[in-house]
Amino acid sequence: MKKILFIGVCALFLSLAGFAQNQRLYGTWRLVSSVSTVVSTGEKYYPLGKAPAGYITYGPGGRMQVIIVSDQRASPSHAAIADMTDQERKDLLMSLTAYAGTYDFDGKTVTHHIELSWNQLWSGTDQSRDVHFDGNVLIFTSKPAPSPKDGRMSTVTVVWEKVN
Repeated sequence: MKKILFIGVCALFLSLAGFAQNQRLYGTWRLVSSVSTVVSTGEKYYPLGKAPAGYITYGPGGRMQVIIVSDQRASPSHAAIADMTDQERKDLLMSLTAYAGTYDFDGKTVTHHIELSWNQLWSGTDQSRDVHFDGNVLIFTSKPAPSPKDGRMSTVTVVWEKVN
């Protein structure tokens, strides 16, 4: 009986500890900065510009969504989507990052289980980020991977500030 009680208390403690660490992610975060670093050279570059805009939201139900747009995102020359040129459509796609799905967080790494994405190659994949908190600031660092914008093997450091 004592062994069962001990196991139950341990399971409850681990469950509460997991809840507390996930709770740090809950809410909406505004993008502060995003910089890519080429693994082979250390070169830093900004595929979405030096001041991109975006939000990421984590819910207590384990769902997340993110949208990021370039600071150089051009407005199409036409008011109607149907009248846009192929180049305008391409430019809009290349100046966007957006996806949604579920997530797991172990206190050090968040893994996004992407269900749908602006980049169909990401749909159905997992994207992991190392996580560091600094007050109301959340810092993600990706594992080395080909950049979805230009294909160079890079890491990405993304800084978010808590909105609510």
